[in-house]
Amino acid sequence: MAKKPETLHDAREVFYNEAHWNLLHQKREHAIEVMEVLAKNGVPSFVYGSVARGDVNENSDIDIIIPHPIASFRIELAVDRWIRRELVQATPTMVLKGHIYLDHDVTVTFPLFKLRTRELEFYKWGGQVDIEGLEKDRRVPGVDKRLVLIRPTETGHIESGVIGHESEVSRLLGVSIDIAHERVRVLTRRDTVGRTGVYLTRVLNSGESFEEVAKALKDRDPALRRTIDRRER
Repeated sequence: MAKKPETLHDAREVFYNEAHWNLLHQKREHAIEVMEVLAKNGVPSFVYGSVARGDVNENSDIDIIIPHPIASFRIELAVDRWIRRELVQATPTMVLKGHIYLDHDVTVTFPLFKLRTRELEFYKWGGQVDIEGLEKDRRVPGVDKRLVLIRPTETGHIESGVIGHESEVSRLLGVSIDIAHERVRVLTRRDTVGRTGVYLTRVLNSGESFEEVAKALKDRDPALRRTIDRRER
């Protein structure tokens, strides 16, 4: 079930029990394993979302982002095996991204073309940490899908509202006010009109590469072609 946006008027503190700390440790160790393999192959990456912040649960995914375009075969050779690969474009103006699903809860994402500043800020907004940060047991603040700011503490985290506090939250996270307004607008609209889905999703067959499928899609879709052409200038 999708998490609904919340308007918090007072901060609240959440304390983690031993089971929570153990689950967080397990998910972070799994993330480190994948990120180490990528790093050894010259591919830097970050984990973002709840694993970076600390507010995980049993259903939390391990989301890994490679923030810059890279030949897909390098990633595939590094991770060695997967259960599904797909190309996704959230909206006609956003970049095509590759998703490699390593198992039921681990996804490696990478852009086929250069990300704009706003797209890079999306990951900082949710909280992102590199492999060194994970190894040092560092947790970072970020905003979850409820539009709640999660600030890690030694005993858990503190939750506070984002709606109405966009300026303070964007300063804390080191992102522009534009990404704050965008995320509030997108998530509150989704709550009002329902999930609208993504513009394009294309599952790759075993013999296909991300680049050749992206080229075929570009040749057929004028909107995608315009977006790609702007990114390549």
